Amino acid sequence: MTIRVIVADDHPLLRAGLVSVLNASSDLRVVGEAGNGAEVLRSIRDVAFDVLLLDVSMPGKSGLDLMRQIRKDHVRMPILIVSSHPEDQYALRAIKAGASGYVTKMSAPADLVTAVRTVATGRKFITPALAELLADHVERPDDGTPHESLSDREFQTLKMIAAGHSLTHIAEVLCISVKTVSVYRSRVLEKMRMKSNVELTRYVVEQGLTE
Repeated sequence: MTIRVIVADDHPLLRAGLVSVLNASSDLRVVGEAGNGAEVLRSIRDVAFDVLLLDVSMPGKSGLDLMRQIRKDHVRMPILIVSSHPEDQYALRAIKAGASGYVTKMSAPADLVTAVRTVATGRKFITPALAELLADHVERPDDGTPHESLSDREFQTLKMIAAGHSLTHIAEVLCISVKTVSVYRSRVLEKMRMKSNVELTRYVVEQGLTE
């Protein structure tokens, strides 16, 4: 049986690489591509497929926000999150949001293929590293670090502020207004009980959240 896959990634070259890896397997076939949220929603509506491969960092709505929207109408749809971010930063968020699995773009091609085959059967794809994160979360559900209280967009904003990006640049990357970025920054400072970008940056470095 051929597993039909839609690949959603806003970077054309990275998307082409994912498509190439998947199409190299005789039992996998890419039937659709998307570069933003609107294209994703259109593809899942118009194309017959078995697995949605979704990048976590999409313009406009983040991949996780987009997945939550999709889950409202497609509860059992296999959605595999692929990301350039390490598992300890986004994997747990992805699984909580309803992802069928999480794969980093640094993973071996064989791991990506295995992940797609696994979620296509209705099972979860959980790496050993993610299994450890899940176990720690179950053992200490109330012992979370401050940044775990942030929404996906707030977390992205935190990391970009710590990387030294201006609010204008962050707005351009996330495809939102500067005013919205300012709101996210205020929420981050409030939730984490900090007063400045310097404190946020120090926290990100100490927690190992840098790229």
